[in-house]
Amino acid sequence: MLPIVKGLLEGERRSLSRAISIVDNDEPDSKTILRQIFGKTGNAKTVGFTGPGGAGKSSLIGKLVPELQAMRYKTAIIAVDPTSPITGGAILGDRVRMQRVIEDDKLFMRSLASRGAVGGISNSVRNVIRILDAAGYDLILVESVGAGQLETEISKIVNITAVVFTPYTGDNVQAIKAGLSEIGDLYVINKGDLQGSSTLFNSILDLIGNTEKKPVVLKASAKTGMGIKKLAHSIDELLRAKRMDYKEKEKKMIEAELRDMVLNMIQQKVSYMLTSNKKYYDFIDKLISKSTDPYHAAEQLANEMLR
Repeated sequence: MLPIVKGLLEGERRSLSRAISIVDNDEPDSKTILRQIFGKTGNAKTVGFTGPGGAGKSSLIGKLVPELQAMRYKTAIIAVDPTSPITGGAILGDRVRMQRVIEDDKLFMRSLASRGAVGGISNSVRNVIRILDAAGYDLILVESVGAGQLETEISKIVNITAVVFTPYTGDNVQAIKAGLSEIGDLYVINKGDLQGSSTLFNSILDLIGNTEKKPVVLKASAKTGMGIKKLAHSIDELLRAKRMDYKEKEKKMIEAELRDMVLNMIQQKVSYMLTSNKKYYDFIDKLISKSTDPYHAAEQLANEMLR
C-alpha cells in the first residue's frame, strides 16, 4: 500500500490533499491510489447543488454545513470552479465565498477546475468523491459551476440533487421547463425573503410539485438563515429514506462512469492515431486548398480509424 493511501485512510489531511491533487492532475500514481482505496468506498452519501449562476449556491452551502454537522455528518465540499484561462486551474471563487466555513478544521473543502467538462463537472470529481469517502467523510456536497441547462450532468454523480434558484434570475421558470425539472430531488428558492420568491415558489410547485418524483420545494435565505434548518432536515430525510429506486440510481451512476471512462480512453487513442497518421495532414492540406470538404475528410479518416 502506498504511504499516501495509508495516510489518507488514517485521516491525515495532508495525505488527503496530496492524493486529491495526484488524481485531479492524473499523475502516475493516480490509478494505483484509486485501485487501493476502491474496496473501502461506498459509504459516503453525496448531494449535488446546481442551478443558474448567481443563485447563491456557495453562500447557501456555507450556511447549511453547520446544520449538517449538528446532525453528526462528517462533511466535505467539492466546489467545481470555472477554469482559469491562464493557469488551467480553478479560479477559487467558492473558497472566497465560503471563507468562514473553510476555517472549520472539521470540514474539508476542495475546489476543482471544470476544465471544460460537460455541465461544469470535472472528469476527476467522481474519483475525488471516492478519496473523501475512503478518508471517512460520510457526506460530500458537490457544487457545480453555473452553466444553465448543462448542469443536469451533476445528477449522474450524486445520490440526490438540489436545484437552487433565486427571484433575481429572470429565466428561472424557463430553465425548469428546459430540463432541470427532471433531475431535482429538492428545489430551493434562495433569497426567499425577497419580493418575487413566493411567485417563483408557486410556479415551481405548479410545474413539478405533483410529478411522479414528488420533489421537495422550499424557500430559504443564506443571508437571514430562513429555511436553512428545514433544508438540512429535508436533505437528511432524503438520504435516509428507503427509496425503491436507490439501487437503480447507483447502478446508473456506475454505468455512466464506466461509459465516460471508455469513451475518454477511446478518444485519447484515436487522437494519438490521428496525429501520427500522414493522411490526417494530407487532408488538412486539401482542406486549405479547397480540393475537398470537411465532411468528406472526416468521414474518410473516421472509416480508416475504425478498420
